[in-house]
Amino acid sequence: MAAVEQAERRLGYRLPALLRRMYTEIGDGGFGPEGGLASLTPRGVPSRHVREWPCATSIREQRPGWAPPASWFFLICSGCTMEWYVSLIAVDHPVLLWDADGWEPDRGQSPHDGLRYAAPSLRHWLWTWVEGKDVWDEALARIERDTRT
Repeated sequence: MAAVEQAERRLGYRLPALLRRMYTEIGDGGFGPEGGLASLTPRGVPSRHVREWPCATSIREQRPGWAPPASWFFLICSGCTMEWYVSLIAVDHPVLLWDADGWEPDRGQSPHDGLRYAAPSLRHWLWTWVEGKDVWDEALARIERDTRT
């Protein structure tokens, strides 16, 4: 609980109740969709594939020139330039997918233009994974539907 409260002070927002329970009752990341949620604290993970496990609270420091708003909580990298976030302030805490290559500054776009809603809630996104489904399927269908309208 101390790590959760410290992370919340650092972020300036309270984590959703479900995420608080996961971090206090299951562990400090490394479980969940896409290979596992980020840690709340910087730490190494003994793995031949991963030298350092991503830290959700220090992701902003790694963004020279642009950092996600503090109200977006980093969940996990998804390879290439894709990252999953959860909104800490929106109703139901929707999950957001951010593509660092999904915007073009030469066209007057900002990093925000690379952001897409991927799931209506954190609970829904996690339940998709628990049921053995791919969280990408719904996210990509939602993105395709949103771009058509």
